[in-house]
Formats: sequence, C-alpha cells, structure tokens
Amino acid sequence: MIDHDGGRMQVTSHLTIETVTSLFKNGLPVSGETSLVVDLAKVETVDSAAVSLLLAWLREAQRSSVKLYFAHIPENLLSLARLYGVADMLPLCGNDSVQP
Repeated sequence: MIDHDGGRMQVTSHLTIETVTSLFKNGLPVSGETSLVVDLAKVETVDSAAVSLLLAWLREAQRSSVKLYFAHIPENLLSLARLYGVADMLPLCGNDSVQP
C-alpha cells in the first residue's frame, strides 16, 4: 500500500473506506523527517474516506512539525476535496516534480 523512501512516500493502493482504516491505524511514517511528499500518482480509486485520510495525515504531520506535501493528486480526489471545501487546505507540489 505504501512505499516509504526517505522524504517520499508512494501510495500504491485504492483509497476507499475499505482500505483507509489500516492507513489511519498505521499513521504517517514521519520518524526523523522534516518534510515528506506523499505521491498519489498510482492511486486509481478514491472515495470520501481518502479526503479524511489526507486531512488526518496533515494533522499528524503538523503535530510532528513535519512539512507535508501531496503530489499527483487524482482529479477525482481533488473534486471531492473541492466539494467538501477543503481543497485549499491540501499543500500541493507540482506534478512534474515531487519535490516541494
């Protein structure tokens, strides 16, 4: 589901109500990081639980004083975030580069 390599985390699964529970429980792997890029390029399916997960990861990163960025957010996930009025809360980095 998640490949973590230094300051980059690649999410490789569906982000739906069925899958995000374990991601919530495992938390955000921020140990020793000052910034982290979560790359969502390989995420194929999302539902509203994905928005909740991203916001939870943001809160966790803030508590840990880690700068969190999201790269390659699928359009359907951005649409859900816009629908819920939280899209502006998601710190994005450019899709050409996953470096903040």
